[in-house]
This record gives sequence, C-alpha cells and structure tokens, in this order.
Amino acid sequence: MIKILFVCHGNICRSPMAEFVFKDIIDRLHRSAQFQIASAATSTEEIGNPVHHGTRDLLRRKGISTAGKYARQMTRRDYQEYDYLIGMDQWNIRNMLRITGGDPEGKVFKLLDFTDHPRDIADPWYTGDFETTYADVLEGCLALAERLTGVRPKI
Repeated sequence: MIKILFVCHGNICRSPMAEFVFKDIIDRLHRSAQFQIASAATSTEEIGNPVHHGTRDLLRRKGISTAGKYARQMTRRDYQEYDYLIGMDQWNIRNMLRITGGDPEGKVFKLLDFTDHPRDIADPWYTGDFETTYADVLEGCLALAERLTGVRPKI
C-alpha cells in the first residue's frame, strides 16, 4: 500500500483539495485498495475546522465530496507512517521539515514537483482564487498518479 499525506498551512483549502482530488483520480483508475490518502496542516490555526467553503463548493461542483474531513496537524510520527509527504509550497516544505526533523528518507516533495513545471501552489485563503488552485492541484495530482501507477489518468 502506498501512503500519501498532502500538507498545507491550515488543512482547510489546498491539502484537502489535493487529498480528495487524488482520491477521485485513484478511484477512477480502480486502484483505491492500493493507496491510503490523507491530508494535514503544518499549523494549529484551523485544527478541528471543516474544509473551507471555497474548496468544498468547488469540489462539490466537480462531483467530489469532502464530507467528514476536519483539519488536523501533521506530526513527527507521520514521517514514519507515510511514504510521501507532499506540501503545496516552499513555506509548507520548510515547516514540514521542522516538524519531521529532516527528510533522511527523501519522502518530502512539493506537489507540482511531479509536473513539467515545478512551482508553488498559491493559497486561495489569501488569493480567493480557488479555480486556479484547483487547476494546479489537478495538474499535480495527475502527474503524481501517473508516476505511482504508470497510467496517465484521463479526467
């Protein structure tokens, strides 16, 4: 089983978007039994809060539910539990490395590092632009799915 943890600052916008988009892609590939997929925050600011309405509403329009998801903080133990810890931007990566105490096994990545155009994913909490964030998250999730399954998903 491949275990993936998507991480952003608060775990209410980008990382749950990536979690549920990736789950949807893996479901479409009929590979759900091969993956454990979750998301977490580097901060404590939103712990216990549901997915931001901008992410929740956008994904609902795409036919993807975020029901039952509440923000949780990443822990040092997550480094041992997961095969991939995937941040949304360089700030997330710095905080993830602080939490884990480093990355000796090479498990920490930025989501868009799996694409042909590595870059940060802007936080829609600040930009209000959930559509652009979704496009970036989808691009990264498709590339990650292809890397891990050998199949280029069609969405």
